Amino acid sequence: MVTIRYKTLHDVHIKGRRVLIRVDFNVPLDGSGNIQDETKIRSSLPTIRYILEHGGSVILMSHLGRPEGKRNPLYSLAPVAKRLSLLLEREVTLAPDCIGEAVERLSSRLAPGGILLLENLRFHEGEEHPEKQPSFVESLSKLGDIYVDDAFAVAHRKHASNYAIVDKYKEASIGFLVEKEVLILNNLLTQAKSPFYAIIGGSKIGSKIGVLEALLDKVSALFIGGGMAFTFFKAQGFEVGDSLVDLAHLETAKQLIKRCRAKDVTLHLPIDIVIGESLSPEAEVETVLIEDGIPKGFIGADIGKRTIEQWKKYLQDAQTIFWNGPVGVFELPPFRKGTQEIAETLSKSKAITIIGGGDSASAVHQLHLDQRMTCISTGGGATLEFIEFGTLPALDKLSKK
Repeated sequence: MVTIRYKTLHDVHIKGRRVLIRVDFNVPLDGSGNIQDETKIRSSLPTIRYILEHGGSVILMSHLGRPEGKRNPLYSLAPVAKRLSLLLEREVTLAPDCIGEAVERLSSRLAPGGILLLENLRFHEGEEHPEKQPSFVESLSKLGDIYVDDAFAVAHRKHASNYAIVDKYKEASIGFLVEKEVLILNNLLTQAKSPFYAIIGGSKIGSKIGVLEALLDKVSALFIGGGMAFTFFKAQGFEVGDSLVDLAHLETAKQLIKRCRAKDVTLHLPIDIVIGESLSPEAEVETVLIEDGIPKGFIGADIGKRTIEQWKKYLQDAQTIFWNGPVGVFELPPFRKGTQEIAETLSKSKAITIIGGGDSASAVHQLHLDQRMTCISTGGGATLEFIEFGTLPALDKLSKK
């Protein structure tokens, strides 16, 4: 694997210049518009502070939710501007839009040390579909003198604000968050300490074929949990009741089992499963051995106690652990224990522990175990694609500058 190099903030002159930064402030909001988890905002603070300390002004751009290319007050970045002001202890101005004459005036008048947060990029169709609205990229590019990408979580997308816009700038670099994530994942792929174990959960195998194939060349053991496990069980002839099965990838599961044997990678599948007649907070549950099968009318939704104890024992000798995807339906209390136990095991481990974003990262944060992990990626899909391909579209574009 060849390590790709990028310009960093240390490679660009900042003083007296407007720095347009693509950040990821796609934070969860409750029904009243209150931020439930500010991790993504805090993750970009080092980049923002560095630019301010070195005499630059900051123009921030981000998306929030899926407003489908139309202005929707439910997805306004106003709560983010308020929270960012508190975290930075200085005023953050929220622009009325992300493009247009009014926004250009605000940007042009921004003095060194000033901060402008653009309104939600996805209020415009051109963000996710640059080809449909070429003027959108052109308008964004007028707002800054330097472009910085600090949004690792969307680096696998070819959007206007992180991909098409790079061509509009003579000077472009990555921010500290992206630099950190790339460094950690490069090290994971090239020099992970052995034994290196991967725990992969989530629902469908189809979305993780590439990363599973890539990991087989790196890991000593693979632990498969979550809904994905039932496709492997079905492929081996076990009864799975009404559990989620990716029927289109039964053969894929069979081939992955064979590849594990051929590469001498130990494959750990659950030996017992927590089942219920429904996926609900009030579901009555029981535990069955997978060799006995799951009865019809029941759904498998978490790993059982025997699996938890077995996996905890095997994970003790790990030097490196990568985890992506809950091993059960973590958001429902009856099916939370497996993910909680795995998270607590990793939090106490002496191994390098890397949490690959997405729902597994959310679970770790909810359990207040984030400070005990070596690294928690801000991007689930981006992390998986980086492991599979060794780069990401937005980063590849930046590397050519």
